[in-house]
Amino acid sequence: MANFNMNSVLLITISIFAAAAYGIDDKCAACNAIAMELERGLSNEKPRNHLDMRHRLDSKGQRQGKLIDYRVSELRVVELLDGLCENMQDYTLEKISWKIRQWIKVKDWDNLKTNKQEARAYSKDISSFCGRLLEETEDELSERIKKGSVNAGEVSRVLCQDIGRYCSQTRETMEDETGNEEL
Repeated sequence: MANFNMNSVLLITISIFAAAAYGIDDKCAACNAIAMELERGLSNEKPRNHLDMRHRLDSKGQRQGKLIDYRVSELRVVELLDGLCENMQDYTLEKISWKIRQWIKVKDWDNLKTNKQEARAYSKDISSFCGRLLEETEDELSERIKKGSVNAGEVSRVLCQDIGRYCSQTRETMEDETGNEEL
């Protein structure tokens, strides 16, 4: 009897941790929400000067080094991706109908009409998913950003279809399903 109870407890514990590890049901929708946040970062970018890496002087007093275009720099990638997953803690899953749920950005958690504890749990889930997504895709995403192949309006396709392979739909279909709402 004690062996049965111990096995049951072990099975339940493993099930709980497995559910937490794969807490996002619709990875495509979650990826699109992350892409929308990255899209905001791209859209809000201010023009920046080139990075001047000419800090050494040669024997004639001339500056030596490189002048790097900010748009293709590692600094730009770091600034775009840094804090992205922390920003995802402002998102939660909203129930549209009994069957349809949508990731939304919450402006004011106090005005949220749903269960706040459940909403916060969803925000932690998407933040964790974002961390895993960036861990898996960061190298390729960084290279594409530096090459200029990730532009505003294309982030969802590049991140969620081409690199992450979470979505197989066309971009127009995804926009209809995800919507860009904020509370």
